[in-house]
This record gives sequence, C-alpha cells and structure tokens, in this order.
Amino acid sequence: EVAMNKISPILIAVLILCFAGSLMIGQADAPVGQSLRALITGDGPLGRVMQDIRLPRALLGVMVGVSLGLSGAAMQGYLRNPLAEPGIIGISGAASLGAVVSLQTGFATLFWLALPASALSAALVAVLLILTLAGPRGGSLTLILAGIAVSALAGALTSLALNLSPNPYATYEIVFWMMGSLADRSMDHVWVALPFCLIGWAMIASLGPALNALSLGEDTAASMGINLARTRMILVIGVAASVGAVTAVSGSIGFVGLIVPHILRNFVRARPSSLLYASALGGGIMVLAADIAVRLILPSGDLKLGVVMALIGAPLFLHLIYKTRGGLE
Repeated sequence: EVAMNKISPILIAVLILCFAGSLMIGQADAPVGQSLRALITGDGPLGRVMQDIRLPRALLGVMVGVSLGLSGAAMQGYLRNPLAEPGIIGISGAASLGAVVSLQTGFATLFWLALPASALSAALVAVLLILTLAGPRGGSLTLILAGIAVSALAGALTSLALNLSPNPYATYEIVFWMMGSLADRSMDHVWVALPFCLIGWAMIASLGPALNALSLGEDTAASMGINLARTRMILVIGVAASVGAVTAVSGSIGFVGLIVPHILRNFVRARPSSLLYASALGGGIMVLAADIAVRLILPSGDLKLGVVMALIGAPLFLHLIYKTRGGLE
C-alpha cells in the first residue's frame, strides 16, 4: 500500500498532462488559453472542434486505457500468469465480430447506434458461451481454454465475413475499423460506452482481496473463504462489460492490457489489488500518449491508433520477456 501511495500521485499527474495534451494537440492550432475558453463556452468553430472532436477523443482515450489496463491486471492476477491479457477470453474478438457483421450486412448504416450495439451484443453472447463452456466448477485452465475457443471461433467468423464481403468498399471499411482508432468519435460514443465501463470497472475493482488471496494459489484462496466460481463470474462479466464497450466504439486496440501491468508490477511490489489501480491509470496514460503520437506523426494522415499501439507494444513486450525470461521458465 505504501508503494501504491507513492506512485499514485505520479500516475495521476501524468494522466492529467496527457489528457490536457490530447485536448490541445490537433490540426486546429490555437493558443492554450483560447482553446480552454472555447472548450468551456463552445463558441465559434474552435469551440465546436474542442467540444465535438477533441473532448470525446480524449475521454474515450481514458476509457479505453483504463478498461484495458484494469482488465489486463485482473486477468494476470486471476490466472497468475504475466502473459495473460483481456483478449485471452475472446471478448474483444467477439465484439469485433459483431461490429464486422454489422458493417458487412449494412446494418451499421441504419442508425448511429447500430455498430456499437452489435459489438456489445456479440460480447454478451461470448460471455454466456465462455461461462457455459467453463462450467460452474471449472478452474483457471478451463477458462483459458474456453476463451481461446471463443476467440478462435470469432476470428474464423470475422475472416469469413471479410471473405464474403459484397464489395471492396465494405472490406476497406471493415479493415480500417478493426485497426482501432479514436478519431471521428462523438460524445454519443462516450455516453454509449460509459455505463458499461463504469459497471465493469466497479466489478473488477471489487476483486482486489480475492486476487490477493489467489496469488497464493486456488486451494489456499478457497481455504481463506474466497468463492472461486463467483470470482470468476465477476471477472468475466466485468472484463466483458468494459472491454466489450470500448472495443465497440474504438475498434480493436491491443497490447495495453498486456504491457501496462508488466511495467508497473514492480512499483507496487506485485500486489494484485494495488496493480489494478496502477494499471488503470497507466493504461489511460499509454492510450492517450499513443493517440497524441498519432496526431504528431501524421497530422493530416489517417494513421490508426491500433497500428501505433502494436508498433510500440510489440517491441516493448519482447524486451520485457527478455528481461524476465528466467522467471517465466
């Protein structure tokens, strides 16, 4: 707890700086004071840019990062495996499948809520399927296998949808959506995802004591009064609600839930409950920083956040594996 108390103010300060940077950086170049005034009043073209474009983008950056970072730390704590991440239980893959089917069939064009609703519905189906496959008494290995099966099925069906796409423009739209981005999002997307994120965050945060006990092993945790089946159900539903919601509005963004807990684990002395909060803040920082990089690298281009995250995350993950390879053997 002492370690968490030391690092929390630093993470919060960096997150606030990244959020401010996300608000201030963009093609509409204006002084900070003028931008803040426009954000508050909403007057003129700059006011519309600040309130309708940059504010939703910054808020979604925080929501995506917190959801992925928090879920990644929870998955690693529950499975006691530093290589676990939210995608391992197939939620993000299922949400992507729902969105792809929506785009492929033209359902996404019927009304603005159609695409995120389809993605969230597919995530819900995945949760029910995973919990059914894992069974009421299945352990962590059963959960992993069920998640891998659902993820593989979602991936296969996504490939089939792309293969049967009626025209190249639909394929183009699907592929670009799957790359992940926070651009061209509105406050409507924020309001759609926020309730699910808040529910998911609250459920995952409540698992702190159970994850601390599980770090000693499932048998020990059970002897300490931890209900393993209930813990697993809360975890899966919490991850599905938060990760499914952000995937529904931002597309697929990887590596955050895998990398952030790795980076911060030593700063909280590997305590799972403390790592939850640290990873939530760290995830928000990582996504906002990457989204700022997107705008700085190609200001007038269409560089996708998911691509930048993969370019940052993959080498960093390889470096972390190299550093900790002795502990993984």
